[in-house]
Amino acid sequence: MVSESSQIYNHAGLPVLEQDKCPECGSVKLNYGDEEIVCSECGLVIEGYLIDQGPEWRAFDAEQREKRTRVGAPTTITTHDRGLSTIIDWKNQDIHGKQIKGSQISQIYRLRKLQRRTRVSDAIERNLAFALDHIKKLGKALSLPKSVIETGSVLYQKGAKEKLVRGRSIKDIASATLYYSLRDAGIPRTLKEVSEKAGISKNDLSRSYRYILNKFDYCSPEYETNKFIEKFSENLGLLGKTETIAKKITNVAREIKLTGGRGPLGIAAASTYVASILTGERRTQREIAEVSKVTEVTVRNRYKDLSENLLFVMGL
Repeated sequence: MVSESSQIYNHAGLPVLEQDKCPECGSVKLNYGDEEIVCSECGLVIEGYLIDQGPEWRAFDAEQREKRTRVGAPTTITTHDRGLSTIIDWKNQDIHGKQIKGSQISQIYRLRKLQRRTRVSDAIERNLAFALDHIKKLGKALSLPKSVIETGSVLYQKGAKEKLVRGRSIKDIASATLYYSLRDAGIPRTLKEVSEKAGISKNDLSRSYRYILNKFDYCSPEYETNKFIEKFSENLGLLGKTETIAKKITNVAREIKLTGGRGPLGIAAASTYVASILTGERRTQREIAEVSKVTEVTVRNRYKDLSENLLFVMGL
């Protein structure tokens, strides 16, 4: 134990510990460099190959100080080149922010065209570039999280690698892969919603979706009916009590096997319709059908099934 009288203090008035001394000569005059610690007295390299704990950025002007980065954009699997290629900005400004002169604008325009062509070198890359861009746009239009868009992108790239896309519409297959990823994530989006946002027919999307399931030997992820009830209740402006009763109706219907062979959209729509009547927030079958993207006939038939086989069981 070091006595108080023999304790050495540094220039800041703090006690010097044993690990702060040179093991060779005992000096406390250590030079802390960027990559190593060296004793100033005997020149012993105490420790080398240090890890820089400082920030990963440097700045030479106000704009760089504001950005505080010296690295490029992060890699992403939602683009064909993983985001590793460079682009020429469409702003006609040089590195200092000054406007480029008119005589150089045409030259910069030609450079941009060459740059875009070099990013896509063959037909496979053109295919991926178009498909992944479509998946990103469709994902944003459907308000999907980034993880779902990435899953759809990976699935499409897998299909393209195994040549499953050849001879088929790129847009149809890309939309189908994204539809599978959102179903796998349990996000309530109907086939009709996705087809409308994708700009393709519902039948084409359904056909491409079945094709993907068959080729990859996947099982179609089942939707939770309660997810649709939450969505319908929000769109219809129903209270939480109505939503709770609708979920209760659906759960009991599942327990007595009333939902077998029936689509989750129809069950969710009919449960919401029944719950709205019971709580006094009645919505018409047409309103329910418009929100749920099913026909009024479907709502009416599912309502009939629930009223005949379920409501008496619940005592409603």
